[in-house]
Amino acid sequence: MERILAIDDDVALCELLTEYLSSEGFHVESAHDGEEGLETAYSGEYDLIVLDVMLPKINGFEVLRHLRSRSNTPVIVLTARGETVDRIVGLEIGADDYLAKPFNPRELVARIRAVLRRIRQEREEGQTQPIPEILRVGDVEMRISTRLALLSGKPVNLTAMEFSLLEILLRKAGRFVPREELIRSVLGRSPYPYDRSIDVHISRLRKKLGHMVDGTERIKTIRNIGYLYVLTNPAPAGLYGIQG
Repeated sequence: MERILAIDDDVALCELLTEYLSSEGFHVESAHDGEEGLETAYSGEYDLIVLDVMLPKINGFEVLRHLRSRSNTPVIVLTARGETVDRIVGLEIGADDYLAKPFNPRELVARIRAVLRRIRQEREEGQTQPIPEILRVGDVEMRISTRLALLSGKPVNLTAMEFSLLEILLRKAGRFVPREELIRSVLGRSPYPYDRSIDVHISRLRKKLGHMVDGTERIKTIRNIGYLYVLTNPAPAGLYGIQG
C-alpha cells in the first residue's frame, strides 16, 4: 500500500482526502502546518506528498525547499485557483506537479497515480538495465542506469523529472520534440489547458546546463510546436550518441 502524506491546514479537507484516497488503496497521513509537515515527512517513508502552499508557521514553498535539500520524494503542490505564480514557483523549487483548489478528488487521484507510475517506471528501468548505457551529445553526458548527468565531466544535480526530460531531448537532439510528447513521457499524463508545467522544467534545465561553449542556446523553443536540443557542428556517426 503506497503511503501519502497530506500537508494542509484545512483539517476538513485532510479528512476528506484521507477517506477518499484510502478507498482508492492508499495509506494516508496528514499534518496541518509547515513545521509538523516537515517533521512528519522526515520521520516516515512516504511515496508521495500532497503539499498546500498556504500553511501556518512555515509556508509550503519553504517546506518544499527543505524537502528538496534532503529528499526526492515526489510532491504535488496545491495552489489557489488562478495563482499562476504559485504554480511556477512550486515547479521551479522542485514540485512534480500542481493542482488548483478547489479540485475534484478524482483528479488528484489521477495526478498521484501518474506521478507514482512515472517514478516506478524509472526505478524499474534503472534496475533492469542490462548494460551501462551512456548517452553523449557534445559536452553533456548521461549515464542512464545510474541516473548521473555530467556537464564537461562535472556532475549536474538534476531532479528525476529534469533527468528524464534531458534524456528525451538528447536522444532526439537536432529534432523537434512536441510539448505534448514531453508532457506524456515526462509527467506521465495528458496535457491540461494552459498547462505550463513542462515549460517550467525546461527553464530549470536551461539554467542548470547554461549555454554551450560558443554561446549557443542548448534548448530552443519552437513556437507552438515544442523544443529542440541544438546540435552545433554535429559529429560524424559513432562519435556521439548511445554507447554500451
